Amino acid sequence: MRFSLIYEAQTTDASRAGDRKVFDDMVEQVMLAEEVGFDIIWCVEHTALTYYAHMSVPETFLAFIAGKTSRIGIGHGVVCLPPNMNHPVKVAERIGCLDILSKGRVHFGVGKGGTQQESGTFGYDLNTLPEQIDESMYLIPKIMVQDEIEHHGKYIDIPKRPIHPKPYQDPHPPMYLACTNTDTLTKAGKRGMGALVLGFGGPDDVANKNRIYREAWASRKPEEQVGFRPIEHLAALCPAIVLDNGKEARKIGIRGQRFFMEAITYWNGGGPLPDWNAWADADDTVETTTGQTVIKSQWASEKITVDFSDPSLMLSNPNHAYGTVEDCIGYVEKLIEAGADEILFICQMGTVPQWAQLQTISNIGRYVIPYFRAKRPGKASPTIAIAAE
Repeated sequence: MRFSLIYEAQTTDASRAGDRKVFDDMVEQVMLAEEVGFDIIWCVEHTALTYYAHMSVPETFLAFIAGKTSRIGIGHGVVCLPPNMNHPVKVAERIGCLDILSKGRVHFGVGKGGTQQESGTFGYDLNTLPEQIDESMYLIPKIMVQDEIEHHGKYIDIPKRPIHPKPYQDPHPPMYLACTNTDTLTKAGKRGMGALVLGFGGPDDVANKNRIYREAWASRKPEEQVGFRPIEHLAALCPAIVLDNGKEARKIGIRGQRFFMEAITYWNGGGPLPDWNAWADADDTVETTTGQTVIKSQWASEKITVDFSDPSLMLSNPNHAYGTVEDCIGYVEKLIEAGADEILFICQMGTVPQWAQLQTISNIGRYVIPYFRAKRPGKASPTIAIAAE
């Protein structure tokens, strides 16, 4: 099993000072995560999504983190591959260099981005991107292993050129695909890639997605393989706030999740901006917040509906690890039983204070991770298969 953190760089303060604070806070969190035993730090890539995600240059943040750490994995979850946004040559160069400087700690996820707001920034219609993403996805690992590359495709044209540097890992870092629906899970499995399941669906949803992914993996063909390092691995998102006071943790976590959903709904569905000023620390529930009580949103291609006025959210935690260490262990156990090979903890949601994130990371690292390490000492690492000739 692997236990990781994933970052959006969400913030309730979009000023220069707010940007400085959120990045300083994340650096402090990552240093603690390395100390207490987390396996990987993953960063998303989003552009022009104020409040929701200020992680627009993950390659810069991850390079800085690689220089300050010595053990923890460095994960792109994911690099967006529209060519005008990230040309495949530049992606291959950046991944190769980061892998060298981190001594082989890079994990390389790819995807297309989640909103028209982002795609339109670079002149694209989101719905027309899949073919371009596929072309780039197949091309980048070739650039990382071949002495010279020449490519004349439908969307990308590269004259014969030598591209450097090559990655530290041979042939290249493991590759993953961002997965939120049946189509992307099937693609990940058939293409021999790890699956990053980035959704709030919970254990039942993860179990269904795991089944789809494993069936696709079992039926994959050599000609469909992306890259030269097949990896069978499913990582599942786990929203988590883990404190000594379980009720306080659930209160903070539910507010953070509401901010997350209202912020992405604003950019992806035309809803109002989240009014986090209505969520005072003194409130026992979030049912008095402004805006819709029931939020219907879409994250990438996954539809999400949560009724934040439902008092059972404060008690049952159906789809998250908000509560005590024992609550977190119980929920993580369900995700593992559903088929997850890696738990992607997310606590960096806009309204969550720094002290709560640090305590969450400390509690997971000092109690939750050791619990599962002791319980599964012989658990194999993600399957690495030999690429077909």
